[in-house]
Amino acid sequence: MVHLSGIVLLLCVAAPVAAAPTGSAHLPDTDRFWHITDLHLDPTYHLVSDPTKVCFSSKGFPTVHAGLYGDFLCDSPYRLIQSAFTHMAQFVQPQDFIIWTGDNPPHVPVSELSTDIVIQVISNMTETIRHHFPKQTVYPALGNHDYWPQDQMPTSTNDIYQAAAKLWQPWLDSEALITLSQGGFYSQLVRPGLRVFEWLEKILEKAAQTLEKVFIIAHVPVGYLPFARDVTAVRQSDNERLVAIFRKYSHVIEGHFYGHTHRDSIMVLLDQKGEAVNSLFVSPAITPIRNVWEPYSNNPAFRMYVYNSKDFSVLDIWQYFLNLTEANEKQRSDWRLEYIMTEAFGLSDLQPQSLLQLALSFTLPQTKTFHTYFTHFIVSYNSSIVCEGDCKVTQVCSVLHLDQQSYSKCVEQGN
Repeated sequence: MVHLSGIVLLLCVAAPVAAAPTGSAHLPDTDRFWHITDLHLDPTYHLVSDPTKVCFSSKGFPTVHAGLYGDFLCDSPYRLIQSAFTHMAQFVQPQDFIIWTGDNPPHVPVSELSTDIVIQVISNMTETIRHHFPKQTVYPALGNHDYWPQDQMPTSTNDIYQAAAKLWQPWLDSEALITLSQGGFYSQLVRPGLRVFEWLEKILEKAAQTLEKVFIIAHVPVGYLPFARDVTAVRQSDNERLVAIFRKYSHVIEGHFYGHTHRDSIMVLLDQKGEAVNSLFVSPAITPIRNVWEPYSNNPAFRMYVYNSKDFSVLDIWQYFLNLTEANEKQRSDWRLEYIMTEAFGLSDLQPQSLLQLALSFTLPQTKTFHTYFTHFIVSYNSSIVCEGDCKVTQVCSVLHLDQQSYSKCVEQGN
């Protein structure tokens, strides 16, 4: 049985029209929502003379470039998270909602955390979000780090699920709070015709019967990791089951929205005939952390999606980021727009066929399109880093092939 804690579905029938993104031409019949993920607050972050003691999340490795807004070997200082939300709040409009796809505690040894500490961190982040966005409804999902020990989220009630239900009471209705506290999932009406769910096949079948559309939201994505060969983000058996379900109900699903990897990526779900049936988006993290052996990281980031308020098709992404090195040098956080996806790649929208054509262009030799995509993947961490050979094969195969058989064939053929 697939463990579905952390999966949220937004069921759509009709929604009011919101204003177009700030600075754009007016876009009729559009609405927006914002995505924040992988905050990974490190409460121990502080600037001291010993670079090995700046943060517990560096695990003793020296953080020689640590500054006010963090370091690439550390999880997020509170100042970084506050600066992200302060900038984002300038553009959030009254009818926007926010999805928050989990992972709030830092990457530290199990012995440095406890159930109480995890609850404290989730509480801190909840209150911070509520402070910056008092008029927005937020739809949270628990990540694999939002439990102690991490990656061991149960299907039964526990202190963390109960605490989350209490903390998120202002955003969720009574029925949602009961199921959240009991199993880490919930169902919620967002607005007339727009509902959030945390269980899957039964709801997708109901949505199909009532001609409704669904946004799928979760912390951990389906498919294969774009930076690790032959590794699925969820257990491989669960991945195969989820891919089969998503193919079966692809006519109901208008988009998938994930976090977890800390990087910016897309996937295209193909059916058994090779036709593009779903668009999947993985949002980059606010935390800039990387392992000391990794050749690159990501700059902190959050994003906004624009979608058609009539048929709920995803139209565009506005991706914002903070150049962490520059922010530390200037001691000022100048968050800015990194890219608008349709403009960056010359697309008309972000529908499955559009993303398929974009992904196929990645396979061409010496294509500038893939270099642009990879620069976005690491959130403009370093545009001189090149992804070629096995790196590119792993990336492209993860974009185009979500099931084991097709992915293995892609890797074997080198695309």
